[in-house]
Amino acid sequence: MTELQELNVGVVGHIDHGKTTLLSRLTGKFTDTHSEELKRGITIKLGYADTTIFKDGKVFNTQGKGTAQRYISFIDAPGHEMLMATMLSGAAIIDAAILVIAANEGVKPQTKEHFMALQAKKIKNIIIVQNKIDLVSKQQALKNYKEIKEFVKKTICKDCPIIPMSAQQGVNIDLLLEELCKLEIPKRETNTAPIFLIARSFDINKPGTEINNLRGGVLGGILKKGKLKIGDELEIKPGLSIKKANQTTYQTLTTKILSLYKGSKSVKEILPGASISIETELDPFLTKTDSLTGSLVSTTNRLPEISHNITIKSKLFDEVLGTEEKRKVEPLKTKEMLMLNASTTITVGTIETIKDDEIKLLLNIPIVAMKGDNVGIARNINNHWRLIGFGEIIE
Repeated sequence: MTELQELNVGVVGHIDHGKTTLLSRLTGKFTDTHSEELKRGITIKLGYADTTIFKDGKVFNTQGKGTAQRYISFIDAPGHEMLMATMLSGAAIIDAAILVIAANEGVKPQTKEHFMALQAKKIKNIIIVQNKIDLVSKQQALKNYKEIKEFVKKTICKDCPIIPMSAQQGVNIDLLLEELCKLEIPKRETNTAPIFLIARSFDINKPGTEINNLRGGVLGGILKKGKLKIGDELEIKPGLSIKKANQTTYQTLTTKILSLYKGSKSVKEILPGASISIETELDPFLTKTDSLTGSLVSTTNRLPEISHNITIKSKLFDEVLGTEEKRKVEPLKTKEMLMLNASTTITVGTIETIKDDEIKLLLNIPIVAMKGDNVGIARNINNHWRLIGFGEIIE
């Protein structure tokens, strides 16, 4: 039996444009509850849902009719402007994206910001869903369709499919499933040191659980490359933050894999592909309430040391995104504070030096800097972090 192709797909767009309803139609799960019931009584709070797409004749479905085509993990990215950092973290762990635009509202500031965030994270596989067509006339739907075409015409998405839909009524869900099966599967690196990005971390034990029945801390996220299997010895960096006398230090954590889950299915080994949850030997106190989110995981002695200074080659946008009024992106300045997003890590850094498009920053929160990694750059404008560009770590 051939292994089913796997893909991680982010669902992004402006708040209230129908992302949650669309995901519930695709998977039968409401991701805004952020819960994923697993076997053996494990409940893991993950912002994703998964489904298998089947093909029956020419019709694509998720009801198990016909032949299985593809396994999809959906990552639900928040649409609210205050959660741009979270959206960027979601973009770091996806292979492709569905951009949801409501036909009755059109392209909004957060639509533009999310679209540019996908480009900043080098996501090229994008499907546009023109949602809520049941709420507009045919003329309005056509006008909105043309607006979307105009919005993307000078971008990498000029030829992306645009699917008119009503997620609420279930109209054209099959066409979206068909497009998801056409998306290119990225080349996966498996013969290299594993790199696992932690997107969520949890204590899955219910209050009052007896000590003998306690489960280890759980890590949720994506294996970007390499392989992991039950019994592997792991290291986690930056790991545990320890505050002492107004100083914060970071302690690398080491642990062992007890069990692995792909959705609700228990597996013995994982390769890059779908969203994964790892049960470890860690004290669940260390993993509760997403305390390890943003850390990187590998097998022992494979990760570089954590960095308090990084240099990135930056590229700024022409204008600030996410705001109603047009505003030019001003040049960067030394001593300016920026929010950076590398992989699923969010940090804040102060610019120390600028040389052409290379900026050196001192980080408030250290990261595991991987040369060549893509970084989202945001600036605080009117008390909101706004995406103003992206960059690449060069040292």
